[in-house]
Amino acid sequence: MALNGPYAKRPHDGAMVQSRTVSDRSRLLFLCDDGVPAFRRQLGLGVFLAALGVMHFMETYLAAVFYVDLPFGVVSPGSSIFFAGKLMMILLLYMKEDAATVRQPIYGLFLGNLLTVVIAKILQMHPAVTLPGGRPSDMGFLDEMGWLMVWGTTILFIDAIGIILVYERLGRWLRRHIVLRFAISGAILLTFDQLAFWTVLHFLLGAPLAVLWGGWYAKLFAVVIYSVLFGLYLQIEQMPRLARSSSEIRDIFAHLTFRERYQALLASSGIDGLTGINGRSRMEKDAPALIRESLSRRQGLSIVIADADSFKAVNDLFGHLKGDDVLKAVAASLRTGSRPGDHLSRFGGEEFVLILPNTDHDRALLIAERLRLNIPRQVFRPDGVAMTVSMGVATAPEDGATLDDLLGRADERLYSAKNNGRNNVHGVADVSI
Repeated sequence: MALNGPYAKRPHDGAMVQSRTVSDRSRLLFLCDDGVPAFRRQLGLGVFLAALGVMHFMETYLAAVFYVDLPFGVVSPGSSIFFAGKLMMILLLYMKEDAATVRQPIYGLFLGNLLTVVIAKILQMHPAVTLPGGRPSDMGFLDEMGWLMVWGTTILFIDAIGIILVYERLGRWLRRHIVLRFAISGAILLTFDQLAFWTVLHFLLGAPLAVLWGGWYAKLFAVVIYSVLFGLYLQIEQMPRLARSSSEIRDIFAHLTFRERYQALLASSGIDGLTGINGRSRMEKDAPALIRESLSRRQGLSIVIADADSFKAVNDLFGHLKGDDVLKAVAASLRTGSRPGDHLSRFGGEEFVLILPNTDHDRALLIAERLRLNIPRQVFRPDGVAMTVSMGVATAPEDGATLDDLLGRADERLYSAKNNGRNNVHGVADVSI
């Protein structure tokens, strides 16, 4: 049954179950697609997650031991500034990504804090040696901080669920006012958070009301600052002249990431990344169907394996980049010399496979010979020496009815062509051209 209205259910993640409508989410993505998420696009979420983990210890330490007396009350920078900022960033992460992404840093912090407690317990079992002039170890403090961080992460998890649900609920009335929803959601959740935080401190440590009011004022002030920065950020990123530069970050990581993704895309599409022709996976996927179709129609189908002669010498003498250029040229020559219905693929290294549908063995030998003659006319090493190729030809059904059979027989004949002086074509019964 389809659900209508602004709060249609989506696959949920814990209590984070309500979703924006398509138009609402589109607006959010438009507003947030630059900004902090622009850095997310360039550097990835790992930077945010690592910074969150590092600052988590500082936040917990300050919230536990460091307070300042201000005119409006006693304030902890760890709770009022760091925790409030972390919660607002969690909401921003949800606006850009989804609930499944939000839970990752929270679960990561929780697991890391538990490991801190375990390691502290293990270290407490062993006597420590203090170096001359050094500071003695305090494993008890590490253990205490670990438990405090576990508790802080638990609160963060609850608050993250709450702020997301409040933000979604406010969407009924403030759908077009993204920054206002952002601010009100933070103010509501941090109010309840401060009340719960003060209650625990009051019963455990006898914290006075000044801590409650001072922390609340400070958190609301922090929400205002973060919301203003968020609004300014969105406005700046919508100004074309001040938008991000035309080029992304130019560093080794960016190049490696682009190359890795580009190669993965080519691999998934069956295209060889170097030569631009079909790759081996595409050939192995398409060839069996072509063979079955030819056999069902009682037509011949031939396979030609071509290998660039003495290619290792090209790499050894001129380097692999020049060798790549030679392979590209060989592929281009084979492609331009093939018929429209033929299927050319790079099999691996300097080997290429050409599938010739509706082609008997004699016709395949003639085609292979024509391609062989084209190579030294069109492809040259960096020193001007012409390249040559050796070829082996096999045909269905005479040489087999499967791809493996045909490749095996064509490879045997290629081996014969190599042993027979290279730069020739071998077919059935070791007949060479």
